[in-house]
Amino acid sequence: MRPGEAAPAAVAAAIEAIVRHDGGRLLSLLIANLRDFQLAEDSLQDAVESALVHWQRSGVPGSPSAWLMRTARRKAIDRIRRAANFQAKSAELAALIELDNSAAEGDGEDAIADERLKLIFTCCHPALDRQTSVALTLRSIAGLRTEEIARAYLVSHESMAQRLVRARHKIARAGIPYSVPGPEDWPARVDALLAVIYLIFNAGYAASSEAYLRIDLCEEAIRLCRILVTLIPNDAEVEGLLALMLLHRSRFGTRVGALGEIVTLERQDRSRWDRAAIDEGTALLVRALRRGRPGAYQLQAAIAAVHAEAASFAQTDWQEIALIYDALIAVQPNPVFELNRVVALSYAEGPEAALARLAPLGTALAGYQPYHAVRADLLARVGRIEPARQAFEAAIRLSASDAERQYLVRRRDGLPARE
Repeated sequence: MRPGEAAPAAVAAAIEAIVRHDGGRLLSLLIANLRDFQLAEDSLQDAVESALVHWQRSGVPGSPSAWLMRTARRKAIDRIRRAANFQAKSAELAALIELDNSAAEGDGEDAIADERLKLIFTCCHPALDRQTSVALTLRSIAGLRTEEIARAYLVSHESMAQRLVRARHKIARAGIPYSVPGPEDWPARVDALLAVIYLIFNAGYAASSEAYLRIDLCEEAIRLCRILVTLIPNDAEVEGLLALMLLHRSRFGTRVGALGEIVTLERQDRSRWDRAAIDEGTALLVRALRRGRPGAYQLQAAIAAVHAEAASFAQTDWQEIALIYDALIAVQPNPVFELNRVVALSYAEGPEAALARLAPLGTALAGYQPYHAVRADLLARVGRIEPARQAFEAAIRLSASDAERQYLVRRRDGLPARE
């Protein structure tokens, strides 16, 4: 390498880290500038490809995100000039050139506006169905790959890609505004907004890529929910969601070991849990429940609070958790909640009783990895070793992260040789 050049692997790693951490902010601002989802995505990808070439030659710049933003705007200008409908976009092109010229001098990291909340409101417009809203936001804000979103929805990559394309076209055709709407429009979008924010959090809390925990996505979801608490005050479910995420956040430092291995709730060092997050989450939950409108997020937060208050895994009030799951399932029937209730019952009433409750869920959750992991655990606890081994194998095949796979392999390999 010549002086000043950077190693290709180091540059690729730096770009991957920047896009993972700041991609949502960059993309949301590009969409605000361009009013075109596809053009924004394509232009940002063009900029990333340019960075792979230029940064190897001249090194990573001092403000890498600002470099990517400037380059993406210029790539967008090039794409508009080459487009067949160039004349129709002449006004947008002029505005983009003016924006690029005005930003060229002092465009540091702090100069990149944060437009993510506007993007979420756009993606959650009532004209889009809930699943499409969530998928589009996960792609645009959380930066999840299309195949990751498809896996979460148990559909093919091609089907999800087509759904995302149709959603972008619908936003363009319907002229859906890129803005935070007035308070009169919030009730029609708040359920979708909360679902999107929680899925962003979950995308980080149990990441489906190489990293088991992506704290940046979790923190982004918490930040967005804090904004919603100020925009929509006195809403019990908004407060409940923030409480739920804070209570889960309190365990960040104990969920993954020094070698990247999963540390289960049973083995976590509770003295290292973040008491400030627990206190804030619990206070929010109490305030929300006092409003007398318990919803799904509040009830999930109540379950997390029972875990947070227990001095140890053995001292957890599993019967109370099972009862809260009963209330949660009544509010929002869901086979995943029923699976979690089975886990609570396995500690409250024993694994044999839990296995009987688990059996009816097999059809609905056949492709859901945690179902097989729970079944394997219950079978192992009652001494049915070979069925447990087979269930662990199914869970391993469905696992999407290396840390998760390695944990399940250790559990499988730790089974006795024979029953």
